[in-house]
Amino acid sequence: MTNLIERLADSVPAWGARLAYGEKTTLDGHDILPVAIVFFGFGGGEGSGDDPNSAMRGEGSGGGGGGYAIPIGAYIGGPHGPTFCPNPVALVIASAPLVSAAGLALARLLRSS
Repeated sequence: MTNLIERLADSVPAWGARLAYGEKTTLDGHDILPVAIVFFGFGGGEGSGDDPNSAMRGEGSGGGGGGYAIPIGAYIGGPHGPTFCPNPVALVIASAPLVSAAGLALARLLRSS
């Protein structure tokens, strides 16, 4: 199990850019490169736990992972180079935690003064 977790941890940095930027496609003569915010995580576990007072033997293992992506826009090629065109709905959803955290921090600062 430890080797699996170490291999996953070592490969995570290489996944970031590949997951955040999609495959470039061409539509109506324009190159389009989709962009997303990607979140993922992994977990694992092991166990033992022999009980000297009984005949039961403990063992264990485990693992899991998951993630999701929020499409925030695309780079679209044009005569003056690529231009980022945001997806407004996704940007609002992706920025909600940041705005909430900033609001809570500001409220605590104002309350403490």
